[in-house]
Amino acid sequence: MTSAPAPEPRAPKPALIFDDPLDQQSSDDTDRGWGERPGSDGDAAAELKRFLDEKPPHHI
Repeated sequence: MTSAPAPEPRAPKPALIFDDPLDQQSSDDTDRGWGERPGSDGDAAAELKRFLDEKPPHHI
């Protein structure tokens, strides 16, 4: 008679968390990143490049 193979151990199920998700701050709750470019530090060439990159097409 053949015996059934031993069952493999299961991974534990993730625990249910009943915290209020609105109590946690998300990445879009901050002012960081709104029109800022990191590392420009007043560099005139970088500012000119940013201006030219963001200039609307109708402003030639």
